[in-house]
Amino acid sequence: QVQLVESGGGLVQAGGSLRLSCAASGSIFSIGRMDWYRQTPGKQRELVATNNGAEGTNYAESVKGRFTISRDNAKNTVYLQMNSLKPEDTAVYLCHAYVRRRYSAVGDYHEYWGQGTQVTVSS
Repeated sequence: QVQLVESGGGLVQAGGSLRLSCAASGSIFSIGRMDWYRQTPGKQRELVATNNGAEGTNYAESVKGRFTISRDNAKNTVYLQMNSLKPEDTAVYLCHAYVRRRYSAVGDYHEYWGQGTQVTVSS
């Protein structure tokens, strides 16, 4: 099985910073695209940042210039550095990844989600 576990959320004042981590573990052969989403009550889940390895990164307009996504392939971990946080960044942040499990066929990637970590930004 494959698990994604997020950490690093918390309460921070506006203008502050947080660094989220998401570690993938289990029967992993390789990991493709890794993303961070966020969810607030009553709103659709929003794609915040994407890291597609050599193909690069992409960000939602609302976080460009403030957030940075990176990954450590040796550790099967993706990070989200969040700077200049605003109250509207308050949400549950979820990790998402496309994973090829051990002994699976070439190109056989499946989606996995973490449980989420709460980020609260006070004004």
